[in-house]
Amino acid sequence: MSAPRVRIAVLGLGEAGGEIARDLVDAAADVRGYDPRVAAPAGVEERTSEADAVRDAELVLSVNSSHDAVPAARAALPALAAQTLWADLNTAAPAVKEQLVELLPVPVVDVALMAPVPGKGLRTPMVVSGDGAALYAELLGGLGADVTVQPGPAGTAISRKLLRSIFYKGLAAAVVEALAAAEAAGCGDWLHDNISAELAGFDAHAIDRLVDGTHQHARRRADEMTAAAEQVASLGLTPRVATAARDLLAAIRDQEFPS
Repeated sequence: MSAPRVRIAVLGLGEAGGEIARDLVDAAADVRGYDPRVAAPAGVEERTSEADAVRDAELVLSVNSSHDAVPAARAALPALAAQTLWADLNTAAPAVKEQLVELLPVPVVDVALMAPVPGKGLRTPMVVSGDGAALYAELLGGLGADVTVQPGPAGTAISRKLLRSIFYKGLAAAVVEALAAAEAAGCGDWLHDNISAELAGFDAHAIDRLVDGTHQHARRRADEMTAAAEQVASLGLTPRVATAARDLLAAIRDQEFPS
């Protein structure tokens, strides 16, 4: 006799939630879903509200948005069974995850998706924390998910992702601004190749060199980024990243930033 299928409710069936829901169906989970704007993928039982979606679920995956995380939980609350596990997969501040813990009378799992979901779906690396983290890893790991449990309360996992995002998204923003300015200056291809070569040359000591050099040469680099921001402005663009870098370097120079 085969084991009963895991009953999973997916709230939010957009790009991320829809792909995860499809993979759960392929993994033989019993999936129901709700999204006021997106139709349920094939194999997902479409429900009429958050409460309707969670009423018979063992596990709820909230994959809507950081703004909708708490409203979705409030809407589902009247139908939540005591044994249901609530997992919030939204990239929200740790305080939002903590608010869910206070709001919901069931275990809450803080799930940080550590890579873009499109193309990976259920196999997107996940770091999880909170009271239900171990059970979440057992349930979804058994369906093929890549789950790492991070000890600590809800908010711990997303905190690590957001701290990492300062680097990843900040780096991407700097590249976008630099290339846009280089295109305006007529040397876009040169800068593209230059940045590629620099990134390819990073090694295990690159971070130490970046941090040490920034603190040691903050005064000169603040002046350099002032000039860079002025150049970007002269090219008709708004120097958002350049001015942010200038301001941080100035704060380090003036000993107003942690060393």
